[in-house]
Amino acid sequence: MARPATSPSVPDPAAQRKRLLGERGETIAARHLARSGLVLLDRNWRCEVGEIDLVLRDGRVLVVCEVKTRSSTAYGSPLEAVTAAKVDRLRRLAARWLRAHDCRPDDVRIDMVGVLAPPGRPVEVEHVAGIG
Repeated sequence: MARPATSPSVPDPAAQRKRLLGERGETIAARHLARSGLVLLDRNWRCEVGEIDLVLRDGRVLVVCEVKTRSSTAYGSPLEAVTAAKVDRLRRLAARWLRAHDCRPDDVRIDMVGVLAPPGRPVEVEHVAGIG
């Protein structure tokens, strides 16, 4: 039996769950990094090149942070989801963010936070500083 076409105005439940999981992971990551002493400057900053999940300050270093959230490790850990191409894009995005905000930090670092949030179980957070 053919599956009925979905209307663009009707949200896809799976896509909604994925979006909500990603938003939850970014909130968890931002809190985790703040507790570690980083200062949140921006969240979900977008331009035509893409999006930066979190922009933070670690002393005089600007930190561009990619957050990957998963509810299980069935498809690998969250940290395994970041490719070399994504790191290159984050470098370009960092340069765009700096120009847009007329910011001149001492250094720029790209970090990754993996959030594993299995239903009904404790959340695990792993922060890797300086991935690229």
